[in-house]
Amino acid sequence: MKDKRILYVSSEVVPYLPETEISSMSFEAPRMVNQQGGQIRIFMPRYGNINERRHQLHEVIRLSGINLVINDLDMPLIIKVASIPKERIQVYFIDNDEYFKRKATLTDEAGKLFPDNDERAIFFAKGVIETVKKLNWAPDIIHVHGWLASLLPLYFKEYYKDEPLFNESKIVTSVYNQSFSGSLNEEMINKIKFDNIDDEAIKPLEEPTYTNLMKVAIDYSDALIIGSETIPEDLDAYLKASDKPILEYKTKDEFGEAYTTFFNETVLS
Repeated sequence: MKDKRILYVSSEVVPYLPETEISSMSFEAPRMVNQQGGQIRIFMPRYGNINERRHQLHEVIRLSGINLVINDLDMPLIIKVASIPKERIQVYFIDNDEYFKRKATLTDEAGKLFPDNDERAIFFAKGVIETVKKLNWAPDIIHVHGWLASLLPLYFKEYYKDEPLFNESKIVTSVYNQSFSGSLNEEMINKIKFDNIDDEAIKPLEEPTYTNLMKVAIDYSDALIIGSETIPEDLDAYLKASDKPILEYKTKDEFGEAYTTFFNETVLS
């Protein structure tokens, strides 16, 4: 992966959040590419339970200061950055007081999903792409992890389809078993329609369940990675029927060579 540019977009990354399948792979995969001489950027949300002092986050003024329109409301975008100790890897954090100040990630103390997770997902997708545009950094591959990041392929291919910076970029989505019960806000589809995104593209989001969110991500990805040993049956069937290149599940000990071959020989060929 030497000299390749890979943008990692994840809902969670260690060491900033506890270790899960997603947060672990969102660290291990970029670390591997970094060691191979690739260029990487990692983006994640700046949840309020991330200790800014301990992890030495600081705001990047030149990247902050624009507003993103979410459902006809102007929401300020704040960009913070930190470095993963010993790895020389920078992580960019998408922040907004309304969406990410609360001292939790995706659910309240009772385990109930936050009612604005739909808007947070839209804000995160737009915020990542707008920031990458400001950096003027054209990735060869965008690798997406976690359902809060799952709208990025859709926005990338629809809302930002005329952005010349991304003409050669390919999107890879890792599909995990780390999901949620029930559904997000039923108004989610209308909030996405506000951005003039085609109705047919988001029809599954009439019921914004985990599976339907991931189906939309699959539809707009160029290639797919199975990130968990088992994933929901209907999602597995949808993935297999997509006719997209798929890398089967690999453990943390064996993923390195498989990812490198998949990216070089399939995604970028």
